[in-house]
Amino acid sequence: MHTIKKVLNSSVVLVEDGRGVERVLLGKGIGYGQKAGQQIAASEGERVFVALDDADKRNLVELLAQIPAEFIDLTRSIVHDAEQAGLALDPHIYLALTDHLHFAVDRQRRGLKIVNKLAWEMRTIYPKQYEIGVKALAAMQDRLGVSLPDDEAANIAFHLANADEGRAGVDSLQVVQLIREITTIVSHTAAIQLNREDLHSARFVAHLQYLVERFFTSKLLHSNDDFLFHSLSQRYPRAVASAERVRAFVHGKHGVMLPNEEVAFLALHIARAAPE
Repeated sequence: MHTIKKVLNSSVVLVEDGRGVERVLLGKGIGYGQKAGQQIAASEGERVFVALDDADKRNLVELLAQIPAEFIDLTRSIVHDAEQAGLALDPHIYLALTDHLHFAVDRQRRGLKIVNKLAWEMRTIYPKQYEIGVKALAAMQDRLGVSLPDDEAANIAFHLANADEGRAGVDSLQVVQLIREITTIVSHTAAIQLNREDLHSARFVAHLQYLVERFFTSKLLHSNDDFLFHSLSQRYPRAVASAERVRAFVHGKHGVMLPNEEVAFLALHIARAAPE
């Protein structure tokens, strides 16, 4: 059992357990008719949010007290879909995603349009999260009567990818931005035009995802044998030259030199995706 400290709205209450630990309890209608000091059980159909640090706890309580309950219920529904799809999400998703959904709907109602320039990359790199985002847009239309642009599915996918505990230490925005920068370099140096419907483009971006995630987690591929690199330099000089431009860019921006093995595999995928 938990003791209610404050009812934030009909779907959220601030509670304290028997050890004096404060938690935020989320569940459709659990705050209706409740008052501070009453006892409440965390039943199976509800979600106990364990606050992160003191700052996040304060932010969460202030945020959820200001946002209508339907946005909390929507976030819970999206998180449920994500968990059903096999994603293990950090509890912070309740703060970040609820805030985003409320802001997105408010922005749409006021006629403010913001284009997500990374929408294609998000759809390609995180297809599972993107599909959940598409489903969320349909739910928002059904529950709130608000039709959001397709780019919002990519924004929701971003929040899900960033909260994925299986990808701890990886910032999804950093990943997508670096992939976009690399694809821009490659498109200019190897004449590759990426198309969302093209299988070769999808494979190329998928390779970049793993390369960039290895880069940001310091797990780059290293080998003492440069045979592949030298072999590709002779067979696909244009692709290797393009990969070398990427190496120079990454080194200039991040101060890290990509090893020959990574450059070789990148060149191989460039050659595969480049026009004959």
